[in-house]
Amino acid sequence: MSMVKPYKTTFYFVTFLSLVMAPMAVWRPKLLQKMVDDYIFTGNMSGMTFLASLVLGMLVVEVVLRYCFLYYANWLGQATIRDLRVRIFNHVTNLNLRYFDKTPIGQSTTRTINDIEAINTIFSEGSVTILADVTTIFFVLLVMFTTSWKLTLVVLSVFPLLIWGSIKFKESVRKSYEKVRNHIATMNAFLQERIGGMRIVQIFNAEQREADKFRQINRDYTSANLKSIMAYAIFFPVVDIISALSLGLMVWYGARGVLSEEVTIGTMVAFPLYITMLYRPIRMLADKFNTLQMGLIAAERVFKLLENTDRVKNTGTLAPARLKGKVEFDQVWFSYSEDLENDPVLKGVSFDIPQGKTLAIVGSTGSGKTTIISLLSRFYEIQSGHIRIDGHDLHDYDVFALRRRIAVVLQDVFLFAGTVMENITMRDPNITEEQVVSAAKMIGAHAFIQRLPGGYQYQVMERGATLSMGQRQLISFVRALVFNPDILILDEATSSIDPETESVIQFAIEKLIAKRTSIIIAHRLSTIRHANNILVLDKGEVSEFGSHDTLMEIEEGKYRDMYLQSSALNQVLN
Repeated sequence: MSMVKPYKTTFYFVTFLSLVMAPMAVWRPKLLQKMVDDYIFTGNMSGMTFLASLVLGMLVVEVVLRYCFLYYANWLGQATIRDLRVRIFNHVTNLNLRYFDKTPIGQSTTRTINDIEAINTIFSEGSVTILADVTTIFFVLLVMFTTSWKLTLVVLSVFPLLIWGSIKFKESVRKSYEKVRNHIATMNAFLQERIGGMRIVQIFNAEQREADKFRQINRDYTSANLKSIMAYAIFFPVVDIISALSLGLMVWYGARGVLSEEVTIGTMVAFPLYITMLYRPIRMLADKFNTLQMGLIAAERVFKLLENTDRVKNTGTLAPARLKGKVEFDQVWFSYSEDLENDPVLKGVSFDIPQGKTLAIVGSTGSGKTTIISLLSRFYEIQSGHIRIDGHDLHDYDVFALRRRIAVVLQDVFLFAGTVMENITMRDPNITEEQVVSAAKMIGAHAFIQRLPGGYQYQVMERGATLSMGQRQLISFVRALVFNPDILILDEATSSIDPETESVIQFAIEKLIAKRTSIIIAHRLSTIRHANNILVLDKGEVSEFGSHDTLMEIEEGKYRDMYLQSSALNQVLN
């Protein structure tokens, strides 16, 4: 309901319409009863014509009101979920990366699309329409009792059966729908993961095995839907039978009443219409309560996501236009899980990078190299210790201002569907085409971009599927450099590039890191000899620290062994 506040005028208007339509609908049978009793049997054509015209006029007004009701109820739902969808997206993009490490993408997609769409039904088919149906039932019963309370009691004698059936139906469908929502999330997660990893599926000939897994997921989803369909298939015929039974009792008792002159012919004509008006909303109410429940279940999931506070606390106020680039790690402890004591990734890591210098980080897989650069950009929060830039704790900086001054080039390059220019600028209007071209020339990417159909306006497919790995890596270099960062981070950025392409960008890298503080993570030790210092990590701890020459002098040193092994391997390959 808090999401409706910007549209409260529309909400009040729709509620008002629901309250107005109910008595108007009820008065049509009442006028028909009067027409039969007072004018048809007396032969009063003028009075009958007047009432017929009145009924027709009320019907036209009711049609207009119902049109407005249905349109604005659905408009209200669409406007609300439009705002909610934007709110969800903005919230998700600001969550800590730990959330994405633990949550399948398909599940987040389900929350943003399917569950939010289910919330729309709260407005279009749920709360307001339920109010309209309840109001209709109230007015119908009121008019029925005032017309003939004995005939009304006869009609309502089978009512307990309808109430019992509605409750059973509601519970059955609620459980089925809850299973359906869970299976939708599972199916979306499965499809997203398999489609994203289709290359691996086909490389290992796993198509049939994955198809079997999907077949089972799809079967479970279908089974959950069939259970809800079964409930509908039983409930609605039962309601029709009860309604017919109620009508039969009315005819049986009403005919006796007419013969004894306790019931008028007009009442007998009007009461079938009352029964229809009474049972139709009751039958729909059971379904709408389920719709409302499903919307509330979906809303609970969506708001649970919105209540997720696992995000970077942006409490800092420092937002310098430029950073000098001095970096310090002081006894930093970190774990991706909450169990720091038993599952630490970094264990008391300390080092510093002077302004404008280059630090290379080496170590075996899982030693914590990439974790260090993730912490520097505050993608995760450390559990203990301090990280400082230019003498200020990382928490003193505004997160967005800090990240604008740090550029990261990853090994696994992600390109969005769009033009090369859009992928480089990330749609930042402050970056001009001249700046992009200049950065591309500096990196050596300008020539290959110009050869693409359309040049910088070439449409990149999702994840850059139409480009080679080396070309995607070059574009990521241009993307990083066009923002003119004060701290440059290369996370194994040349490991996926062929030797010819690497030679093209190596000179540009050396020029760039000479102007700014740089951190290089690389398996190819030959690419980091120019670094001022080298940090050797081993199982989350600093094993060695110093320049290349200093570390090579350490007998049986870890870096020395790694470098000699790398050199020997290169000689064999050459």
